[in-house]
Amino acid sequence: MKITALKTFVVPPRWLFLKIETDEGITGWGEPVLEGHADTLAAKIRELETVMIGRDPMLIEDTWQMIYRNGCYRGGPVLMSAMSGIDMALWDIKGKAYGQPVHALLGGKVRDRVRSYRWIGGDRPQNLIEDAQALLAQGYDACKFNVTEELQYIDTYRKVDQIVARVGALRDAVGASLDLAFDFHGRVHAPMAKVLLKEMEFLRPMFVEDAVVSAHVDAMADLARSTSITLCIGERLHSRYDFRAVFEKRAAGLINPDTAHVGGISEMVRIGHMAEAYDVGLAPHCPLGPIALAASLQVDAICYNAVIQEQSLGIHYNQGGDLNDYLLPDSRFKVVDGFLPIPMGPGLGIEVDEAVVAERAAQGHAWRAPVWRHADGSIADW
Repeated sequence: MKITALKTFVVPPRWLFLKIETDEGITGWGEPVLEGHADTLAAKIRELETVMIGRDPMLIEDTWQMIYRNGCYRGGPVLMSAMSGIDMALWDIKGKAYGQPVHALLGGKVRDRVRSYRWIGGDRPQNLIEDAQALLAQGYDACKFNVTEELQYIDTYRKVDQIVARVGALRDAVGASLDLAFDFHGRVHAPMAKVLLKEMEFLRPMFVEDAVVSAHVDAMADLARSTSITLCIGERLHSRYDFRAVFEKRAAGLINPDTAHVGGISEMVRIGHMAEAYDVGLAPHCPLGPIALAASLQVDAICYNAVIQEQSLGIHYNQGGDLNDYLLPDSRFKVVDGFLPIPMGPGLGIEVDEAVVAERAAQGHAWRAPVWRHADGSIADW
């Protein structure tokens, strides 16, 4: 079997799909997207065509190492996201060729379903109570949201009090029926992160994500030693090499790498097993499309330390297209009692509706993150 074509589809709301075709008619799907940079990733896939076409799709690890090591520039969000989509698609092809789900080829599943959570609110924390109650009605028992808007290196206790009051009102509204994950989104700097973690500890968050930006692993390790809250890091790290310092410095009790950003299923599994050796939990990041979620579920199936899976069904970004819009009815995602079933179909376990993909690709998208500014006019972290 040989690879004959790589085809990309920029589709709303902010995704990029990849279809890899072979000379035996078996095709695989991947999602090589980086939010806000879909056209860049489509260009990167085109650059990789010259080394991909004619290769044996079954040689997944050899292909991974070839792309990663071919040239002196390794890692980073663009290369690893492109590799992610290719890796997903190759595993999809291999599973279909053998008539088995990817997790069966990787040792077999250790669970039948995985707990799931979804985002509430928006880029700024809005309508939290209303959104949380809607999630409860849908059977969820966990959610995540931004806790703060713009925040300076040193900000006011008035703003701290507003943050605590807003989240406190949500906790009062849902009680213990909904676990709450707080996302600082890297927009909180180390001095204020220390204050916020102390002030919010009584609200008993499930975890705090990106308490500081991922580059400040030392600062996060200091914070981890000063709080009982589980800290989470990973969506902006792009390989097992990036995670090494997190583990060695005990900077987090939970990691959330993204299958679409770290090199695909192959690297996610390596990172997941690496985390287990340090007694760190795995909660794959996935506010993305259906292919990325299907790939994440394959990882959840075989990583023993996978505790919860993010997904984006119905979130505020999904204007103009939601995950299940791109799938044929029998393979659409359905959250049951707060859990997502592990797909049992061949490959990634989903069937992409190619007619819808082609139709939506004609529309495309130009999603970009908003630009925020502080009161003094300086750029704020989004």
